[in-house]
Amino acid sequence: MTAIAFFMIVVGIPVSAGVGGDMFKRWLRHKEAMTTALNAQTAEKAAQYAAHVERLEERVRVLERIVTDRGMALADEIERLRDAPLN
Repeated sequence: MTAIAFFMIVVGIPVSAGVGGDMFKRWLRHKEAMTTALNAQTAEKAAQYAAHVERLEERVRVLERIVTDRGMALADEIERLRDAPLN
């Protein structure tokens, strides 16, 4: 019985540790690959959001320019025409 226990200690534990260590290394490489893929996806979404925000900011600038340049005077003219008699 002691020969089997000795064999398990001398051979079984190191083999199990080696197999377990290899499995852990594979799992770690897989997690690193998944993290890299997630980072690339996140960076792509951030770039899309930044482009969308840039387009919205440009539209707001155009609207501000319309309102400040001609928009208020145009609104006043429209109101004067509404108040004016039709004859």
